Amino acid sequence: MMMLRTASRRPAPYGDPMADRPVLVLVTGLPGTGKSTLAARVAPALGAPVLGWDWMMGALSPFGEIQAAIARMESLAHRELGWSLLWQTATAQLQRGMSVVLDGVARDHEVAATRAVAHRCGVDALVVLTTCADEVRHRARIEGRVRGIPGWHELTWQDVQGTMARFDPPRDVDIVVDSLEDVDLGVDRTLATLARSAAAG
Repeated sequence: MMMLRTASRRPAPYGDPMADRPVLVLVTGLPGTGKSTLAARVAPALGAPVLGWDWMMGALSPFGEIQAAIARMESLAHRELGWSLLWQTATAQLQRGMSVVLDGVARDHEVAATRAVAHRCGVDALVVLTTCADEVRHRARIEGRVRGIPGWHELTWQDVQGTMARFDPPRDVDIVVDSLEDVDLGVDRTLATLARSAAAG
C-alpha cells in the first residue's frame, strides 16, 4: 500500500515503528471522563485527525429537515447515524495512509464496528476506555468545561447522569485510563501500547 502522509508528526517517545503503519484509535467513555483530552494529546504523535461524534452531529444542526428526521429516530438509530459519519470519514483517511483517532461514547456494537473498519482497511485498531472513579471530580469536570462545538449543546451533569443510566462500558478494550491519572501517563501508555503492537506485527 502506498503511504501518503500529509499531517505533521511529533517524535514518538518509544522509537517510531508506527511511522509507516496507520492505525485507528477509538477513545470511548462517559462524557467528562477525559476522552477528548486524551484523543487530542494522542493524535499529534500519530499525525492523525481527531473525529468526534458530537462534532459530526453538530454539523447537521442547521438543516431543519434532517433535525426533524433525527427527532423521530430511536436512540440506537440516532447513535448509529453519528457513528456512520465517523466510520466513513475514518475510512477515507485510512485509505490515504493516515491514522485516525475517533472520540465518542461507544458501546460494544460501536467498538466491534470500529474494529471491522480497521480490518477492512488493513490497519490495527486500539480501543481506549476513559473513566472517572471520583463522582465529585467527574461532576466538576462537566460543570467547569466549555467545549464550544458549533451546533451542539453544552452537557449538564443531569445529562451525564442520564447517559450513565443507559451506558454499559464496552468489554473489548485495550487500555483503561482514569481521569484521576495524570494525562501524560495516559498518553504515554496509549502510545506505548501502539508501539508494541506495531513492533509485534
